[in-house]
Amino acid sequence: MFASCADPSTLEGLNWLACYLTSGKHMAFYQSFLVVLALLAVTAPAALLFGFGGAMAARSRIWPVRILGRIYTAMVRGVPDIVFFLFVPIAMDQGFEWLRHKTKCPDWTEPVRQGSDFVVCPAAKLPLSTSPQWVHETYGFALAVLAFAVVFGAFAANVLYGAMRAVPRAQIETAEAYGMTRRQAFWRVLVPQMWIYALPGLSNLWMILIKATPLLFLLGVQDIVYWARELGGSKTSIFAYPHPDWRIYYFLGLLIFYLLLTRVSEAVLSRLTARLSHGQATLAGEAQRKAAQ
Repeated sequence: MFASCADPSTLEGLNWLACYLTSGKHMAFYQSFLVVLALLAVTAPAALLFGFGGAMAARSRIWPVRILGRIYTAMVRGVPDIVFFLFVPIAMDQGFEWLRHKTKCPDWTEPVRQGSDFVVCPAAKLPLSTSPQWVHETYGFALAVLAFAVVFGAFAANVLYGAMRAVPRAQIETAEAYGMTRRQAFWRVLVPQMWIYALPGLSNLWMILIKATPLLFLLGVQDIVYWARELGGSKTSIFAYPHPDWRIYYFLGLLIFYLLLTRVSEAVLSRLTARLSHGQATLAGEAQRKAAQ
């Protein structure tokens, strides 16, 4: 980072530490924190979208759609998360490449499956071998987001389905008595009120999602846990900054990071719960009314 860091063997004390903490690998380590936050920012709404679609499918009057929604929630919730984190990115990657292979290389005569290898024409590879590094990283990150969204979307679907059923049926019947269609009653009455019932379950799901971010390493994304292990391990003379085993300090930093993240999440969710409870016939809503008297 600095010109004085050109020769680490001549550094001592604080100068050595300053150069060590500003090395290229440490810059990647600091950037990995942003990767985790970006994953949470993108995955949360994506999983909520998957969950909302799954809950609506489970409530559908169309039998095949209803069965499909229930199979999605039951299958994903019943299979270990790590299986889906490994299966979804590989399956989607090979599926995309197979479709491109059929489109771009129609004259290809060799089989795509060759033993344990999956071989497509060079033009169908995703991303292309000539693509810059950021394209490869972005593609891997997108597959990771998809895997997280599919898994946590199934849990969100179960939460939202229960929240929809928790809204008093009498309110839907009143809306229909005033002339609203089933669709209007759903969007104007059911959906706005279900969030207060869904928020406790979604809050727990958010905390679980935070704790699941280290699984990024399994998907080929260099996250904070990967870099903490790499940078904290004991170095040898082949490294520019050899040091003893410092993993305990790196993982202690990760512990503080996750505790701060969950603490901020708890504060935000608490304020959101208070806002959504206003005027609702729930324990929190009753407590607000009594406090206002």
